[in-house]
Amino acid sequence: MDWSIPKFPLDEICDAALTWLTTHASNVTRAISHVVTGWIEVSTDALVAIPPPLAIAVVGLLAWRLGTVRIAVMAVAGLAFLWNLRLWQPTMETLVLVTLSTTAALMIGVPIGIACALSRRTWRTVGPCLDMMQTMPSFVYLIPAIPFFGLGPVSACFATIIFSMPPVIRLTALGIMHVPADLIEASDAFGSTPAQKLFKVQLPLALPTIMAGINQTIMLALSMVVIAAMIGAGGLGREVWRSIQRLEAGIGFETGIAIVIVAVILDRLTQRMAQRLRPTAAH
Repeated sequence: MDWSIPKFPLDEICDAALTWLTTHASNVTRAISHVVTGWIEVSTDALVAIPPPLAIAVVGLLAWRLGTVRIAVMAVAGLAFLWNLRLWQPTMETLVLVTLSTTAALMIGVPIGIACALSRRTWRTVGPCLDMMQTMPSFVYLIPAIPFFGLGPVSACFATIIFSMPPVIRLTALGIMHVPADLIEASDAFGSTPAQKLFKVQLPLALPTIMAGINQTIMLALSMVVIAAMIGAGGLGREVWRSIQRLEAGIGFETGIAIVIVAVILDRLTQRMAQRLRPTAAH
């Protein structure tokens, strides 16, 4: 007995939806691609034009002011090592892509997280979507990016934004939700408006948790930018992909160490900034 049933045409529905979107939104995606490409090229050229010793010194000074002396020494030593490995330009390209993708993910994710915290219905709707986004294999995000923006760094940014957005949405919502109820009641008793309560009570107290979400978003953006080298993104990911194609294990190991150094510097800085915000938020 044949127990087979007709297959649900999910693939055909997805293909039809993607075709419709790329057909009717081509002008918008073309304009976005042009703007983002120009921003990436200008930013990369500006960073590469700065002499590496000067850039390393500036990063060390910022790491000292925002973090600690230990973080500053680690940042200077790590960047100097990358310069010595002749990976300075790919590192700058990666930092530009991570910065752009993280900024866009935060601009979209933080307001969504605030909306989820203030509305249980919104949270129940967005929560399952976040679960799906976090469990979806990262390579899948590269597929719809290519029809919209073609091969190159713009598609890499698009895929990276989608992939790295869930942590900041989830942690922004959870940070606001876990603000002590007695403080909320006190602000209501003093006649605070919803906007005053949000910006003067809830967001300041939730800031350390939001910073943790920003940290995770940066880490996911960095990992996705490397994967996105498969669709033409530059930076350190391109060097890794090139070493795989040419079976150059040594260059692949060097580039992997470079990615680890960049990730550790960004991670330690954001963690230290979150630690500094805790006393302020508690106060």
